[in-house]
This record gives sequence, structure tokens and C-alpha cells, in this order.
Amino acid sequence: MSEQTMRAVTIKEFGGPDVLTVGRVARPEPLPTEVLVRVHAAGINPVDWKTRAGQGMAGLQTLPLILGWDVSGVVEEVGFGVTTLAPGDEVYAMPWFPRPAGAYAEYVTAPSRQFARKPASLSHIEAAALPLAALTAWQALVDTARVSSGQRVLVHAAAGGVGHLAVQIAKHLGAEVIATAREPRHGWLKELGADQTIDYTRQRFEEAVGEVDVVIDLIGTADSTDVRSVSATRPGGLVISVPGGVSDALSAAAGQAGVRTSPLLVEPDASALKSIADLVDSGAVRVEVERSFALERASEAHRLGEANRTRGKLVLEVAG
Repeated sequence: MSEQTMRAVTIKEFGGPDVLTVGRVARPEPLPTEVLVRVHAAGINPVDWKTRAGQGMAGLQTLPLILGWDVSGVVEEVGFGVTTLAPGDEVYAMPWFPRPAGAYAEYVTAPSRQFARKPASLSHIEAAALPLAALTAWQALVDTARVSSGQRVLVHAAAGGVGHLAVQIAKHLGAEVIATAREPRHGWLKELGADQTIDYTRQRFEEAVGEVDVVIDLIGTADSTDVRSVSATRPGGLVISVPGGVSDALSAAAGQAGVRTSPLLVEPDASALKSIADLVDSGAVRVEVERSFALERASEAHRLGEANRTRGKLVLEVAG
């Protein structure tokens, strides 16, 4: 290991936002088939603050820990055997998930084939907001549900990081898209492609939506959203429950109604990231960054994220 160091946000114990501290740690070096990437920006996701609090992916981590999985940056060095990338390439990725990736730092290392070239039309800040959220939406809609033209897709928490991308990808696939969100977000969601918007605080979505083919449930058991989604799904339709997987209550309700269910845990996928970059550069998908923060303000960013009122994504600015 080189004696060179880098700035990073670390946690020495699980807890509230104040456990996030900036310090200097050893800079990693790429092993064979890996690349060293200088991180320009790191996206922030709900799994980050859940893990920080001792939930989320905490059981797979070892303290002290550098949080974060979303990165956008520039290849600094390549390990032996790497043929697809070279120093100077602009890349983005969600490396290693759910194992630690250490994105809240100036450098990361990971297998070269977990990285894709950054969308040319985006800044690093915008690109860093994409990987985990866009891959979750892509793997739910394309790989799991195999959504096709004419199907009806219901997206819960549609104004969030995953949700606003799921609305656009579903629309790109030819679906009729119904989005649940608070009323102030409705105009924006319609701009993104939502055909119908439902304010879940004013009416029960299952009474307003009719039957759908696919539900992308980004809420889970809160307010029994997962179970209530079954009554909005046609027999043979699919409810994909992202946070926490398929609960016993969801499984029972779906079984009685003849509705299929599936959990989903996002995986690194450079091929899908390339497809997503193509959609972004063509104008079919855009990413919303509500706010970016300096690395030293990670605690503040987590507090804002946990308030659960973010439009799109939050991002840490790591390097210029």
C-alpha cells in the first residue's frame, strides 16, 4: 500500500449524521483488473444514511467505514490486465455494492468492468447522481418486470431519486405511467412523462389508479403501501418491492389475489450504465440534482436527505 493519503468521510461508529467526519486515510491502489478513479463527485442515497445509522447494509460493513457507492470521476491509473479503460477516461459507476465502495473519498478502486463512460452531456455532479438510482429503476423495469409498450406502471415515491428516473425509463419503454407524490411535484413529474399523478396524502392511490400491470414500490411497509399495491394490480401483474424486499403480509395478500411479487437489490452493471448514458445523452432521460455539498458538509447533506422531501438527488462535490 502506498503511503499517499487522501481526504475521505469516515465513520468509526454507527449513529446520527454527526458520526461523519472528514480526515485523511491511505489512498488505495488498483489490483490487477481494477482501476483507480479520482472521484469528482459522489451521489448520496437513502442506503447511505440507513447504513450510517446501523441499518441498510451495515451488516456487510466493517468499521471504520467510508460510506458511499455512487461515483463520477476520471481514471487515474489502471491495474494489470485492464483493456477497456485508460487514464484520463471520464467514468461513472456504482462499484462493489452492497460491499463497501468508499465513494465519499478522493479516490476509489474497483474492477474496471464495473465502470462505464460518463454521459458526455452531464457534469460529474449530475453523473454522480445516476448510478444507484438509475440502475435500480433499470433493473426493476427492464430486467425484472420486462415492461413493454402499452402496459400500465405505477411508481411510488416518484419524486425521489429512483422514482423520477423510473418514471422516465418506464415512459421510454412505452408504458402508461402513474406516479404517486405530493401535489407540488405533479407538474414536474408530468414534464418527465407521468401520465397520471396521485397525491397520496389526499387520496388512496388504490382507489384512483385502476388496475396496473407493474408496481415499482419504493416505499415498502410504511402505511401498508406494499400490501395496498396488490389491490391496484391486475391478476398476474407484478409488485416489485425495493426497500426491505417482500414482506410476509405482501406475500400473503399477493398470493390470494393472484399477483406476482419480487424483491430487488441493485447490482453493479456497466452494460446497463452504458444504456442509461445513451438515454441521457439522447435527451430521453434527465437526472434532477436538488443540491450539492462540499465533502466537509456530508453531515448536513444526510440531514436533508433523511427529511425525505428531496426532489431528485443530493450529491457531494469531491474534486474540481
